[in-house]
Amino acid sequence: MEVQETRVQTDRVFTIPNILSMARLVGVPVFLWLILRPEFGGPQSDGWALLVLALSGVSDYLDGKLARRWNQISSLGRLLDPAADRLYILSTLVGLTWREILPLWLTLVLLAREAVLLVMVGVLRRHGYPPPQVNFLGKAATFNLMYAFPLLLLSDGSGWIASLAAVFGWAFAGWGTTLYWWAGVLYVVQVRRLVRADSAAD
Repeated sequence: MEVQETRVQTDRVFTIPNILSMARLVGVPVFLWLILRPEFGGPQSDGWALLVLALSGVSDYLDGKLARRWNQISSLGRLLDPAADRLYILSTLVGLTWREILPLWLTLVLLAREAVLLVMVGVLRRHGYPPPQVNFLGKAATFNLMYAFPLLLLSDGSGWIASLAAVFGWAFAGWGTTLYWWAGVLYVVQVRRLVRADSAAD
């Protein structure tokens, strides 16, 4: 298996990319609170929730780009970035499913992929390998889903904007889900190759 390794260039914690990733993590409970306020008798705050989600998307782009440009790739950053991605996806799934904007079956399909990846990470650790780095397909899947979720949230309304948001939102959701599972299958194939190679070496 080819384990994609990005060379760690700094051990500093408080770099600009890491601070951006930390800010994204702080935004996760804020986003979930905003999206669920109407369910608990509060005012609708979808506009603010969309703003938090948009800012998280911008910071997701910037933290990786700045880390590479400023030679600030760190071990902490390699953990924070995918963790923030997954937590935003999880919180959005919870919020949109709770509000019945997303069907339960789609949420379960996406969560099942996460469960598969967790199992693969456990297998890698038992063989002394780090978690796999996010590949291009995984990034493309996250990109599509991060576009799909705010559009689907925007579709929870009336008028032509909501209708248009629903069309594009479901298109991005379909592409993102397909790519998400495709990337997951590739992870499984890579881990199987690694386990077989280790068994042959023994």
